[in-house]
Amino acid sequence: MFELTPLFVVILLATGVLAGIINTMAGGGSNLTLPALMMMGLPADVANATNRVGVFLQCLVGMRGFDKQGRLEKGDLKGILIPTLVGGLAGALAASFLPVALLKPVLLGTMVTVALVILIRPSAIMPAADEQILKVADSSTAWWGLWLAGFYGGFVQAGVGFVLIAALAGALRYDLVRANALKMLCTAAFTLVALVVFIWRDQIVWIPGLVLAVGTMTGAKIGVKLALNISQRALKWFLFVMTLCASIAALYW
Repeated sequence: MFELTPLFVVILLATGVLAGIINTMAGGGSNLTLPALMMMGLPADVANATNRVGVFLQCLVGMRGFDKQGRLEKGDLKGILIPTLVGGLAGALAASFLPVALLKPVLLGTMVTVALVILIRPSAIMPAADEQILKVADSSTAWWGLWLAGFYGGFVQAGVGFVLIAALAGALRYDLVRANALKMLCTAAFTLVALVVFIWRDQIVWIPGLVLAVGTMTGAKIGVKLALNISQRALKWFLFVMTLCASIAALYW
């Protein structure tokens, strides 16, 4: 079904590093890794499943990096994780039985919407320094936003970071660094659920998945350092540019 040549190893490592940086600071890195896996000859559903190996391990590295710097908020983890996990299970089951192409219009629509919100109303995802952080129990919008992010992430990884940031920074009012830290936690949670489903369905090709993971974990380490050392404004514009890139990628993916 595929041949892991030295060239493909280099491609997977390079795209993994770049995707790890992008996913840690914003989102959309899977728009690079999924095509790389499909270039090797993996069908779209198998590439979608195999990609989760790198995503999961990348998230563990990113979470540890943010947590060591005191940026991983733990006060409302139960409220955040429950809708994310429920949505992730539903999305992974859907992805295992339905063609990924069904979600392409949703992917494009989501990316364009997020890009417009960042451009037209940046305060929606960039709260002021003195704003109070809300709990999920206080915001039905956040609960459903996290459920949708989990479902979307369970179905197809590409671009889920933007949806999570919209829920965490937009609805719950975390600053972008803390939203990114919690995004890594949420992504790890629903990706683990998705991995269980994909392993059960025997849809993961482990060798390219682990090679890709070496790159994504390296990229996550770099991404955490960058996210902690740039301004909120610069992070906002990085998020905007990555959303635009994801929108363009959705046209051709």
